[in-house]
Amino acid sequence: MQEIAWDDFMKVELRVGRVLSAEPFPQARKPAFILQVDFGPEIGVRKSSAQITALYTPEQLIGRLVVAVVNFPKKQIGPLMSECLVTGFHDSEGRVTLCMPENEVPLGTRLL
Repeated sequence: MQEIAWDDFMKVELRVGRVLSAEPFPQARKPAFILQVDFGPEIGVRKSSAQITALYTPEQLIGRLVVAVVNFPKKQIGPLMSECLVTGFHDSEGRVTLCMPENEVPLGTRLL
């Protein structure tokens, strides 16, 4: 494992957002949802493609807090311009479990 300096970690803006909407993304190569995530007034609402269809339905996602990287460059994913990277972990079967705060925290709060 490569070590990084604290300054390297501080460059990554991991922020809390709330999923406002989740809809199927049929044009994606792997099953995915298009998420609209609200990161509060400072950052606003960002779109993301998330390959989380194995464990979540759109209805289960709306209103949930998630952790996302908000300072990557935008990335074109098919017809969608992804504006953040929602984080998660692969389980033993390769399904993605979202990284989510256990309790309510203000939107836009940075992970430190």
